Amino acid sequence: MFIREEAEAREELYLSKFASKSKETKGRVRSEVSCSIRTEYQRDRDRILHCKAFRRLKHKTQVFLAPEKDHYRTRLTHTLEVAQIARTIAKALRLNEDLTEAIALGHDLGHTPFGHAGEEVLNKLYKEGFKHNEQSVRVVEFLEKAGLGLNLTWEVRDGMRNHGTADKPSTLEGHVVRLADKIAYINHDIDDSIRAKIITEEQIPKEFTKVLGDSVRKRLDTLVTDVIMNSIEADKIIMSDTVLKAMMGLRKWMFDNVYRNEKAKSEEGKAKELVAELYHYYLQHIDKMPLEYQKHITEHKQSEDRVVCDYIAGMTDQYAIETFEEVFVPKAWRV
Repeated sequence: MFIREEAEAREELYLSKFASKSKETKGRVRSEVSCSIRTEYQRDRDRILHCKAFRRLKHKTQVFLAPEKDHYRTRLTHTLEVAQIARTIAKALRLNEDLTEAIALGHDLGHTPFGHAGEEVLNKLYKEGFKHNEQSVRVVEFLEKAGLGLNLTWEVRDGMRNHGTADKPSTLEGHVVRLADKIAYINHDIDDSIRAKIITEEQIPKEFTKVLGDSVRKRLDTLVTDVIMNSIEADKIIMSDTVLKAMMGLRKWMFDNVYRNEKAKSEEGKAKELVAELYHYYLQHIDKMPLEYQKHITEHKQSEDRVVCDYIAGMTDQYAIETFEEVFVPKAWRV
């Protein structure tokens, strides 16, 4: 018996009746021979982990643009924290951990340089609009491997597309990631904000801390435990009303006091202008983009503005800055 088949048999025996079984996947756009070792969701996890877009996340903004210290989160460390929280919940609920991890690792692949500031600019400039969750799916369906994509399963792509607050994933694993994303960023953004001296733990309203806890560790424990205890043997992933209300209240407080804070966002205006200038430049100079992106236009029949959007969205913070300097900042003349 193949090792994969043994793993699929264990899923049938152990996983909850509400879990997504690997054998029951809706499959891939292009059919492939099954792996003798890994299940379909394990293959997806590995493909995401090894792709170029995943590696670029280490140099993309989470909240603080180009922080000078080593311990601030990046988009990559955020992704890893989401994956860890999501797997903890999935394991406790006997859901498919491999599917959960694959969705978590891929959910932010489409994020722009400079975080939501870059996303906001591209959403305004690109005629069809820009959302990082949709771009994440585009990355794995098309942009990776020069137009071939990663050919991931339907369930992974569905979870990546629908990880936002207002979205509804089709699997419980997708719902786990959707909640884990909020749990992760609320808490690690508090941690980073305290480190940056933007807020203090004591400033967090007591109406939230008395429910969730008065430290990052306690809040994480409260939130994860609440999700698990309220979702055991259920066909949905839920939180208690009290904890959910406190979490969403804390999230709103973070928007008011951190995400829109002048100190945290002091360079955001410059970043937005930089992204906009690069977008306009490459629309006028398609030939200056890497050949891989030019081929998306000439060979894959993608529109020019779509490909320019793809190229800029894929940039890391530092690469965007270096590219801007190369294009717009005059250099000293030498004999």
